Amino acid sequence: MNDPALSGAQLRLVVPKGSLEAQVLRLFEDADLPVQRSSDRDYRATIDDPRIAEVRILRPQEIGKYVEEGIFDIGITGRDWITETQAEVVSVCEIPFSKVSARPTRAVLAVPADSDIETAADLPEGAKISTELPEITRRFFADLGKKVRIYLSYGATEAKVPDIVDAIVDITETGSSLRRAGLRIVAELCQSYPELIANPEVWADPVKQRAIRDIQTLLEGAVNARGRVLVKLNCAAADLEGILEVLPSMKSPTVNELAHATGYAVETVVAKNEINTLIPVLKNSGAEDIIELPVTKIVE
Repeated sequence: MNDPALSGAQLRLVVPKGSLEAQVLRLFEDADLPVQRSSDRDYRATIDDPRIAEVRILRPQEIGKYVEEGIFDIGITGRDWITETQAEVVSVCEIPFSKVSARPTRAVLAVPADSDIETAADLPEGAKISTELPEITRRFFADLGKKVRIYLSYGATEAKVPDIVDAIVDITETGSSLRRAGLRIVAELCQSYPELIANPEVWADPVKQRAIRDIQTLLEGAVNARGRVLVKLNCAAADLEGILEVLPSMKSPTVNELAHATGYAVETVVAKNEINTLIPVLKNSGAEDIIELPVTKIVE
């Protein structure tokens, strides 16, 4: 195969260590780009794909700057860390891990649950804030016109309120861990999904950009397929319209006439969490030979 995107683009990829690690590695597996390494502690890895020359697994806080400076060509990290480090990179696409149940992480300002503070503006001048996101926090309060004292946190941020600091800025998805720690959210500073990012000079290279686009297609196809299944069924001609009325689909179901004019074959992709109620409805509407199949990629 004489494809320049396969033969001439050897990309250096960096993926995140830590909380995003398992989800990112699973996504690459689903995209038929499995990451191979000798152990879970190995920071070096490989992907058996001609577009990818090398893989490193590093902390997400570092990835944006490494990609900006060309140490790596492409990487995956959260928008929060790109913003925090002010990394100048090309955002190729968001990777929400699932189109069905996607939920961003949020950088939030939290105070003790029994505090009288209701908004960020209620914090007193000179309030002490602990956070792993000092730059995002600084810019937020600067825009608010309020002077605060910011302390860099190296973990267990929620444990520092109220004995050490007055409030924290922390990363959360649902806020449940903050509530368990006796804290209450009073402001949201930003939302964040993981992103596939590229070095600007690499992105400007047509051959390498093509290779990056190919990887994007595979990753997005895997994301699109998550939480979805393929449903196939047969039905009599008299039941077709009734079935189409109750059958959800991404665009419209595929309908083909069966041999010898004995009815129709119908197939479509539906949300996995709907299938337990959908199959009985289809059966009661006249569907027969209903098959549910897993879907690994949907390339739109």
